[in-house]
Amino acid sequence: MGSILNSAISGLNAAQANLQTTSHNIANADTPGYTRQKVIQSTNVPQPTGAGFIGSGVNASTVQRIHNQFLTTQLLQVQTQSSQLENHYNQIKQIDNLLADPVSGLSPALQDFFGGVNDVAANPSSVPSRQAMISNANALSSRFHSLDQRLSEMYQAANTEVSSSIGEINSLAKQISELNQNILIAEGSAGGHSANDLLDQRDSLINQLSKLVNTEVVKQNDGSANVFIGTGQALVVGNQAMSLKAMISPENPQKMSIGLVSGNKTFLLPEDLIHGGSLGGILAFRNESLNEAQNSLGRIAINLAQRFNDQHKLGMDLNGNLGTDFFSVPQPQIFSHATNNPASSVTADISNVGALSTSDYQFTYDGANYTLTRLSDNQSVSTVAPPSAGSPLIMDGLRISAATINANEQFLIQPTINGAKNIAVNISDTAKIAAATPVRTESALTNSSNATISQGSVNPLPLDSNLQQPVTITFHSPYDGQFDVAGTGSGLPAANQVFTEGADISFNGWTVQINGQPASGDVFTIKPNLNGSADNRNALQLAGLQTQNTMAGGTASFQEAYGQMVSMVGNKTRELEVTSKAQSNLVTQTEQSIQAISGVNLDEEAANLLRYQHAFQASSKVIEISGTLFDSILRIG
Repeated sequence: MGSILNSAISGLNAAQANLQTTSHNIANADTPGYTRQKVIQSTNVPQPTGAGFIGSGVNASTVQRIHNQFLTTQLLQVQTQSSQLENHYNQIKQIDNLLADPVSGLSPALQDFFGGVNDVAANPSSVPSRQAMISNANALSSRFHSLDQRLSEMYQAANTEVSSSIGEINSLAKQISELNQNILIAEGSAGGHSANDLLDQRDSLINQLSKLVNTEVVKQNDGSANVFIGTGQALVVGNQAMSLKAMISPENPQKMSIGLVSGNKTFLLPEDLIHGGSLGGILAFRNESLNEAQNSLGRIAINLAQRFNDQHKLGMDLNGNLGTDFFSVPQPQIFSHATNNPASSVTADISNVGALSTSDYQFTYDGANYTLTRLSDNQSVSTVAPPSAGSPLIMDGLRISAATINANEQFLIQPTINGAKNIAVNISDTAKIAAATPVRTESALTNSSNATISQGSVNPLPLDSNLQQPVTITFHSPYDGQFDVAGTGSGLPAANQVFTEGADISFNGWTVQINGQPASGDVFTIKPNLNGSADNRNALQLAGLQTQNTMAGGTASFQEAYGQMVSMVGNKTRELEVTSKAQSNLVTQTEQSIQAISGVNLDEEAANLLRYQHAFQASSKVIEISGTLFDSILRIG
C-alpha cells in the first residue's frame, strides 16, 4: 500500500508544481523580459521485485527557463547596431532639414548677396544699390551665424546626451552587479537550481544596456555574468560594477568625453573603443557628421570672406581711397592639451583658403620632429626645425608659423570650425564700397593709328605702392615696333620695349593690353582714376566671384561647394535611413524568433491548466483508492 500511496503523492506534488508554474507563466504573460518556465520531471527509482521493477512515482527535478542563448546573444548584437544607426539617423536628419531648406538654407542668402553686388555693378554711383548690397551682406552674415548656432546647439545637445547615456549605463551596471550577487546567493541556497526570475531580470537589464552601447556577456560557472562594452572594456565583473564618467576632453574643452573611474582617478577612454547603441550613434554623429558639416560651412564662409576681401582691396571707393576688407575673416581655433605647459603656444593662420579641407588637425612635438597631422585620414607633414615665419609648416592651406612647445605636447587646430560663427561685415558706409578700379587708361587725341588700350586691371595682392603713379607709353618715331615707358615705379623708366599686339604690359601692379597697330609717336597713358564714381570695373570682378571655382582646390564655386555639402549630408542621411530600417527589421525578426520559443502562449497555458488539473485529480483519486484498500485490509484483520 505504501508504494501506491507514495507514487500518488509524488504525482500530486508534480501536478501541483506544474499548476503553480503554469499559473506563474499566465500571470507574467505581459511582463517585459519574462521567459516561459517549465517543470522538468523524471521518474523515481523503481523498486525491484520478483515480478520485475515496479515504478515508484515521479520526481519534479527542477523548473527550467525555455531560453535560447544563441538567439539572446544575436539580439544583443543586432539591437546595439540598430540603436546606433537609428540615433545617428535621427540626429543627422536635423542637419539635412536645416541645410536643404529652400528658405532658411544658405543658398537664398548667397543669391541675394551677389544679386546686390550685380546691382552695384549696374549702378555703381547709386546709394540705394550700395545700401542694398551692404544689407544683403549683413543678411548673408546673419544666415551663416544662424546656421552655425543651430549646429552648435546640436553639438551641445550631443554632449548632454553623452552625459545622460553614461548615467544610464552606470545605473544598469550597478543593477546587473547586484543581480549577480543575488543570483549567486539564491542558487546557492536552492542547491544549484536556476533562479529563473532573477536571470530574466538580469537578461532584461543587459538587453537595455545593449541599446545604449555595444555589449558582450561572458557567463561564469557560478551563475554570474561579466559584461563588457565597446571593444572589450569591462563594465561588470561578478558583483563589482565599474563606473564611467562624463568628462571634458583634455584635447577639446568644448567636447564631452568618457572616462573610466578607478579609485580616486579617472582615465580617459579613447572614443574609438566605444561603439554601438545610442551612445555610439551620438558619438559618430558628433565626431563625424556634425563636425564635418560645421567645418564645411565654415570653409565656405572663410573662402567667401577672403576672396571677396582680396578683390575688394583691388578697387577704389567713392572717396578715392583704395578698398579695405569688406568682411572680417575668421581665424583658426586652437586648443592646448590639458596636460601642456601653460606657457606653450602655437601660432597658426590660413595661407591659402582655396586649399582648406574640412578636417581638424593636430600639431605635436615628440622631442625630435614637429608634426602637423590631418585627423580625417592621419596624413601628416613634419619638420625637424621649429616652424617660423620664414620657414612655416603648411598643410592644406593651414600654416604654422611659430611654436613654443615641449616634447610630447600637442595642440588641436580647427581651421574652419568658427568660419560661419565669426564672419562679419566690416563696412557700413556705402561710400566705402570699392566698385571702381583705381587706375584708368587713355589714348592721346593726337594718335594717328586706330590702336586701342584696354581699361586696365589691377594685379593680385599685394598692391604696389606706386599703383596710381601716372605712367606714359610712347611708341618710337619713326615707328620700329618698340616703345618707351616713363613714370615713377619699379623698373621705370623702361626703354625700347618690344611691342606684341594684345600682350600684357605690366608695371606698378597694373596690367594693360594694346590692340591694333600703333603708329609713330602714339601715346597711351595710365593714371589715377579720379572722379570714378560711375566706374564699375571692380564691382564686375566682385560679382564674378559668384561663379568662379575658388573652393576645394579650384574645383567648385561657393554655391557648388554648398550644394556638395548638402548632397553629402543628404546622401548620408538616406544611407542611414535605409540601413536603420533594415536593421530594425532584423531586430523585430530576432525578437519574434525569441518570442516563439520563450514567450507565453495563453492558449497553450490554458490547455496545460486543464491537463495538470486532471493529473492532480487523478493522483488524488489514487490516494483515495489507496486509503480504501488499506481500510479493507484492516477490516479483514
